[in-house]
Amino acid sequence: MESTAISATVFGVVVLGIVLSMRYVYADRGVTRYDSFSEYLRKGWPIFTPFNCFLYLFTERRAAKAVMDMNDFKELDLLKDNWQTIAEEAKALFDQKAFDQITEEGSASYYDVGFRTFYKYGWSKFYLSWYGNYTHASAKRLCPKTVALLDQCPSVNGAMFSLLPPGSQLTRHLDPAATSMRYHLGLITPNSDDAFINVDGESLSWRDGEALMFDETYLHYAKNNTDQYRLILMCDVERPMAWPGKLFNKLIYKPMMKATLVPNTDEDKRGLANKIFSSVVPVLAKGKALKKTNPLKYKLAKYTINTVLLAVILGLLGGIIYLPLWALGLV
Repeated sequence: MESTAISATVFGVVVLGIVLSMRYVYADRGVTRYDSFSEYLRKGWPIFTPFNCFLYLFTERRAAKAVMDMNDFKELDLLKDNWQTIAEEAKALFDQKAFDQITEEGSASYYDVGFRTFYKYGWSKFYLSWYGNYTHASAKRLCPKTVALLDQCPSVNGAMFSLLPPGSQLTRHLDPAATSMRYHLGLITPNSDDAFINVDGESLSWRDGEALMFDETYLHYAKNNTDQYRLILMCDVERPMAWPGKLFNKLIYKPMMKATLVPNTDEDKRGLANKIFSSVVPVLAKGKALKKTNPLKYKLAKYTINTVLLAVILGLLGGIIYLPLWALGLV
């Protein structure tokens, strides 16, 4: 009886923590608000909110803000100091049409769970390295100098070149997991305030050789209202935290991110998520065709699949919460 009461109390505390964390992110965190709770559910990744809030609690003061002061991250100066070398290799990729090949439907690089939705805006990328200490073989071959510089920056969890075409934009969004901070180094940019990223209400424009960094779990969007391409080095930089946050990152978030590894070419490794997603996309394409011919059947299939996926995710997250409590004898 006493054990049941303790379990019920622990469960109640966990549920309360989840509700309070969601309320904090939806109503209190940062300056920019969601237009509605529906938008939060669609774009705010509420499933990850409790875990992100746990990491926020242990984040060092220098990183506990929407936009960082680069003077607090001197360990990244090496990249800025060598921006012209990095820009030369990025420009060579651009001239070789590498960014066009990345977004070709059917290629292994096309099935990017994290960034594929940006392709419709003309955005493209070329991966250099990713979580799990993996450096892409294609990057070693085509961008050896940039790879060598990144190898000297142990706080970089992953890196890529990112291309935003003239007149394009990335609509308001945020990243699901608070694993890292997002670093941008201008390489070939319009050098104009008309090409910018807005993070939690603050607009930051890109400049050649200049760096900026922000917390990508805040709402942000990007626009290139110029007639020139914007090409940058984009890195995921380790979130500086006390040991409980570092431990959670190591055991939970980083293995999850490692699974999202996406190749540039066939010579690169593929993560589990990429393999699964490449199999699912053809099914989704058939679903779009079904939407036109039989809308009712399409909705039934859509909600059935979404329900199953939600159940699986909730089951996994429930396991993450339950196992430590079980190990401590609290349930």
